[in-house]
Amino acid sequence: MIMPKNKTTETPASVEDFINAVPDETKRKDSFKIIEMMEEVSGQPPKMWGPSIIGFGTYHYKYESGHEGDAPLIGFSPRKAAISLYLCGGLKDRELLLQKLGKYKMAKACIYIKKLDDVDSGVLMEMAEKSVEYLKSKYPDK
Repeated sequence: MIMPKNKTTETPASVEDFINAVPDETKRKDSFKIIEMMEEVSGQPPKMWGPSIIGFGTYHYKYESGHEGDAPLIGFSPRKAAISLYLCGGLKDRELLLQKLGKYKMAKACIYIKKLDDVDSGVLMEMAEKSVEYLKSKYPDK
């Protein structure tokens, strides 16, 4: 059985050019702040993943189905409606942290915020740190 290729892969595109093209000034400024935060937490520089996701670090996953691929440890995307934060969903303190986060919406693994001022940056950084730790322990480098 042939597994589908992952659509979202790391690209050589410029993160700075991508952010500078975001029309909303608040989202642009927030994006540069989120880059600083996620770079500090992950210890990795920002990289473009696909046309619109900014990711930090990488891990290799393999599911029981045999599907495998690479993904960023943490990331985000300044979308038109909201900033999508890609943080791991398997954290034991996730619900407690979400209660302290501030104003957000959620779907499966994404947390959506309108602007950085709506959330507690310290809680966001803690969630990012825990996501990195969790994924590094679940998918250690071979």
